[in-house]
Amino acid sequence: MVAGEVLTLKYRPQRLAELLVQDHVRDTLSRAIEKNRLANAYLFCGPRGVGKTTTARILAKSLNCQKGPTVSPCGECSACVAITGGRSLDVIEIDGASNRKIDDVRELRENIKYLPTSGRYKIYIIDEVHMLTTESFNALLKTLEEPPAHAKFIFATTAAQDVPATIVSRCQRFDFRRATPSEIRNRLAWLAEREGIKASDAALMAIARRADGAIRDGEGILDQLASFQPEGIEVKDVEELLGLVPSEVFFDYADLLLAGNEPGLMGFVARLFDSGYDHLEFYSGVVQHFRDLLALEISGRECGLSLLPDEIERMLSQGRRFGCGRLLRILHAVAAYEAQAASTQFPRVLIEVMSLELASEPAGLHGQEAPRSAPPAITAATVARDQPRTLKGLWAELRLHTKAHQSMLAGFLELATPVSLSDAALTISLSAKHKVAAETLQADLRRIEAILAEVAGRPLKLVVEVSRKPSADPTRERVSRILGEVEEREQH
Repeated sequence: MVAGEVLTLKYRPQRLAELLVQDHVRDTLSRAIEKNRLANAYLFCGPRGVGKTTTARILAKSLNCQKGPTVSPCGECSACVAITGGRSLDVIEIDGASNRKIDDVRELRENIKYLPTSGRYKIYIIDEVHMLTTESFNALLKTLEEPPAHAKFIFATTAAQDVPATIVSRCQRFDFRRATPSEIRNRLAWLAEREGIKASDAALMAIARRADGAIRDGEGILDQLASFQPEGIEVKDVEELLGLVPSEVFFDYADLLLAGNEPGLMGFVARLFDSGYDHLEFYSGVVQHFRDLLALEISGRECGLSLLPDEIERMLSQGRRFGCGRLLRILHAVAAYEAQAASTQFPRVLIEVMSLELASEPAGLHGQEAPRSAPPAITAATVARDQPRTLKGLWAELRLHTKAHQSMLAGFLELATPVSLSDAALTISLSAKHKVAAETLQADLRRIEAILAEVAGRPLKLVVEVSRKPSADPTRERVSRILGEVEEREQH
C-alpha cells in the first residue's frame, strides 16, 4: 500500500466475502456468480457511504478476473490490478451527476457495441444514476431492452425513488442498509488496532453515532482524528473537531428542566451561545437525548440503544424522573420549536422561551400530568366585570389563562394568530410550517375550549386553521405579542 494512504482506501474490501454489513448482497451475488446466473443490469440503492460503489467494483473484478468468473478474484492478474487501480479499459465508471445529458448516453450507446479489449465483459458503472435526465433515461432504456452479450450495467443511487420504473424493472435491485452504531464502532476499533491508533471506547462510539450509518464517514473521521490527536483520542477530541455539543450538556439541561430552575436555564442558554455551539446542533441533540430517555423508559435496557453502560444507568435514572407522558410532550414541543429554528433571527430567544415553557410543566406521577388547582368558579359578577369584548382582548386573556393551566399548549398558541370572533366560535390560524402545532391544538380542543369558556363567560368553539401563506419571522411576532401583553397589563 502507498505510504500515508487514507484508511478508507487502504482497507477498502477487495472481495465479496470482505463486504461489511451487507450480508444479503454478498450472499446473493456470490451464488449468482457460482451458478452463472448473471443479470444484464444491477441497481444498487442505499444511503451514502454504505458500500454501493465498492460492491460494483468488486463485482466487476469478479466477472473479469482471468481466473473467473469467481467470487474470490485473485487480485494479481492484469485485469484485477487494472480494475483496482481504476485503469481498466473494460470497466467504465461514469458520474451520473456530471454526465447526465442525452449526448453522453448516446456516446455510451455508440461505444457499447465494441467488444472488451482484454476482459470477459465490458462493464459500465454509473454512480448517482438518478441524476440522469428523462431523455437520457429514455435513450438508456433502449440499450437495456436489448443489451449486447458482452455488456453489463451496474447503477448506484442514493435516491431510488427518482429512477424511472421502466429502468428499475430491467435491473436486479439490491438495497444496502445503514450500519448500526455498534457495527461502525467495531469496524473503527479493528482499524485503530491495525493502525496503532489509541482511542477510547466512548470516543469510538461518538464517531459511530456521528457517522449516521455510513461506515465510510466513520473511517474518514477516525483518520482525521488520528492526525488531530496522535497521542490518543477521547470524546472531547471528537466533540471539539466536529463541533458537537457535548453529551454532558444535555444531561445538565434535562436536570434543570426537572428542577424547574428558570434562572439556571437562562444561564445555561447564555453559556451555550458563549461557547459557540451551533443552535441547530443543540436542537438535534435535545431530540436525540429525550428520545433515548423515552426508549429506555418504555423498554428498559432491551431497547437496543448503542450506549455505554454508565450512560445507560444515568439515562434510566433521569428518564424515570420525567416519566413517559412528560417525555412525549417535551419531544413534541421541541420538534415544533426546531421547525422554526432554521429561519428565526433570534435563535437565543427561541431556545430561552422553549426552555422556560418546558420547565414550567410539573412531572406528575410516572409521567402523568400533575394535578392542578381547580379554576375559580365563574360568577355573574365575574363575567360582567372581566368578560373581554374584542377579539384582541379575548385572545390575550386566553393565552394568559392557558399559560397558567396548560403551559405546554400555551406554547403552541403563541404560534397562532387570531382571525375572527363570532357568537359561536373563535378562529385562529397557524402557518403551514407549524402544522405539528396545529395538530396538537386540534387534538386538545376540549381542554382549550374549557379555558376559553371560562375566559369568555360563555361556551365558544375554537377553530384551528392552517394557512399556506408564509408568515413573518415567528419569534419576532411572539416578542411583539409578549410586549403588547405587558402593555395591556400596565394599562389595567
